[in-house]
Amino acid sequence: MSEITVSQATDAIYTSLENDNEDLDLHIAALKAAMAREGIKEAVFETSKLAQPNRQGRKLMQAYFRKKGVATSFK
Repeated sequence: MSEITVSQATDAIYTSLENDNEDLDLHIAALKAAMAREGIKEAVFETSKLAQPNRQGRKLMQAYFRKKGVATSFK
């Protein structure tokens, strides 16, 4: 896998969420690696781009990403 940026990994996650979580774990791993390379501690997602932008959807996503070792926040 080639090295991608945090922005590219985040875009891939948005696409995965729109496609019924297809390859989501792979994209989370790429995001985690990109965050480590760039020294970023927390991934920031735009609520408007999420498949479920309500509070329940955000909390579910946050919990899943936390299990994978990625801290998330929303703007």
